[in-house]
Formats: sequence, C-alpha cells, structure tokens
Amino acid sequence: MVCLGDSFTEGMADVLRADGHHVGWSDRVALGLARADLPALPAPIAYANLAVRGKLLDQVVAEQLPAAMTMRPDLVTFHAGANDVLRPGVDRPALMGRYEAAVEQLVATGARVVLFTSLTRAGGSGRFADRLEERFLAFNRTIRVIADRLGCTLVDDEAVLALTDRRFWAVDRLHLNALGHARVAANVLASLGVTDEAVLGGPPGWWAEPLPPPDPVTRREALATDAEWVRAHLVPWVGRRVRGVSSGDGRDPKDPVLRTIVR
Repeated sequence: MVCLGDSFTEGMADVLRADGHHVGWSDRVALGLARADLPALPAPIAYANLAVRGKLLDQVVAEQLPAAMTMRPDLVTFHAGANDVLRPGVDRPALMGRYEAAVEQLVATGARVVLFTSLTRAGGSGRFADRLEERFLAFNRTIRVIADRLGCTLVDDEAVLALTDRRFWAVDRLHLNALGHARVAANVLASLGVTDEAVLGGPPGWWAEPLPPPDPVTRREALATDAEWVRAHLVPWVGRRVRGVSSGDGRDPKDPVLRTIVR
C-alpha cells in the first residue's frame, strides 16, 4: 500500500505518532487492512506514505509518483489537486487533464487505485466559503468521471455530509482533526471491502452519522472565533502564497520506504 498526495494524506492535524509525525487516515487504513486480512490484500501489509503537506498536483506527480511505481504496489491511494483548486485563476480543465494522466500511469501498473472526492466545506458560510464550494464541486464531478472511466475505487468523502461539521476539523479549518481522520479511514476501509465492525470502528455507515447538535454559540462568540482564525491561519496562509512559499518546502515524506504493519 503506497499513499500519494498532500496534507490530507500526510495526516495533518491528527494525533502524533511516537516519531512526531501525524497518524492520519492512511496509517489507520494500513492497520485496518492488516487486521482485516482481505483475500485480495493478504497480510502482512507493507505501507509507505509519500504525501507531503502543501504539494500541488504537478509536484506530487514529479516527486512522488516515480518513487511509488518503483515499489510495485498492489494498492495506491492518490489525492492531489486540491491545493491547486484553492488558488485563484487555476485552469481546471488543464489541471484535470494532468490529474487523469497521472492516474492512468498508476492504473497501468496493475495496482488497485483509490481516488477521493474532496470535502467542499468545513462548516463555514459566506461568499468566500460559497466560492470554494463551487470550485470543489466541479473538481469532484471530474474525479468521479475519471474514477469511473479508469476503473478506480472512489472514496466519496463529499457525500459524507456529516464531515462538514466543524467539530471534525482542526482550528485552521483546512485539515481534519483526529475524529475526522477516523471517519475518513472507516470510509476508505469500507470502500476496499472491509465489513468487520471491529476494524471499521463501528457498524457499517457509522462514519456518515451526524454528531448530536452542538451547544449554541452567540454571534459575538462566532465573530470572535472567525477573527482569531483570520489572524492565526488565513493571513499566514495568504502570506505564504504571496511569497511563493509552501508549508511542505524542505519536508520529507513521513514514510518514504515500505514498512511492515504489525496488527
């Protein structure tokens, strides 16, 4: 199992492993597959995660795809392009053409390829959130077409409406927290054919169930939270874009070589 992508696959904002890297849904899936021992993917599971936060599609393709292909994987997960979609002025048709070409290379290896729709909203509202949602809805529509055309497994996170609940997101509103990663992991495992409730973490479909209603928040409290988010997260993010700097610059993947997952 080899995972390619950006911060979503790296596991940003999940709990930390002993080595200081985030766990993320991908680590959870690798462990789940080892425990499930599916006939199509017999244990032991060898796992590598090449994803690095902040990477654009072309960077994932140039830096991660060749390394993944040398590992001769049976299963590949590919999540890329979301960071491109966040940028204004992106040429979406051209982006999706390059996305499909990368997926074709992975499919040609004979591996089972897993693609993802992106989450379109992190519980936000307003015109900015609406514009981002429109972009990601278009992005996801094309990914569905590509997955169907190339025979890939599709993990449709967009369809899990419960994940729009801000309680599944970190304070930066860009990355899932541990609760969110656990739900994505269960969705991935189910998409791969796992039915064991002990491995899934609950009965089939539990990851799509909404949380109980949150405690009420006053408008003043909401505005204060939004202002703090702008100061602590949005302004630094915009600053990095202006400077052409990425949060992943100089970072290595958390699992650049295959390692055996112990149940």
